[in-house]
Amino acid sequence: MKSGNFMSRIGKKPIEIPQGVEVKIDGQQVLIKGSKGELSLEVRPEIRVEAKTGQIFVAPQLETKKTRAFWGLTRALLQNMVKGVSHGYEKKLEIEGVGYRANLEGQDLVLNIGFTHPVKIKAPQSIKFSVDKNTITVSGIDKGLVGEVAAKIRRVRPPEPYKGKGIKYAGEQIRRKVGKKAVTTAK
Repeated sequence: MKSGNFMSRIGKKPIEIPQGVEVKIDGQQVLIKGSKGELSLEVRPEIRVEAKTGQIFVAPQLETKKTRAFWGLTRALLQNMVKGVSHGYEKKLEIEGVGYRANLEGQDLVLNIGFTHPVKIKAPQSIKFSVDKNTITVSGIDKGLVGEVAAKIRRVRPPEPYKGKGIKYAGEQIRRKVGKKAVTTAK
């Protein structure tokens, strides 16, 4: 790497602030408010964040290899926060299997998926569950938290490769395996 060639393709792009989204920068603390809620991020000291003319700019303060990685990461996290407070995020999961079902109990999700007891998953703050037949929708404003909760639900009963029973992401392809076959004798 040449010493003068210090750029991050993602980090140098400005973030557009949509109508109805408010950005406050207080030192290294960035607070983003929108119609869906508010999120905050503590930015690393090597990164500088500025908001002007309807855009957020992210720039490094020091030039090190580590700073370049944090530059792009910080910009991506801020972009996800802006999208989250204005539009929100959601992940869909599908349940496959005879007798497998999910229902809501208040804010919590209750899964009946072949165990001797129902599995109850509490909704973290700012996360909402909805159930429609065999589809579970996890929605919220924090992209990381939505993905984490969806992964936690999938981990309860991951899809198995022989019959495909279990909980999978919508659109996920499960590699199927062939089961045992009767051995035929050749003469």
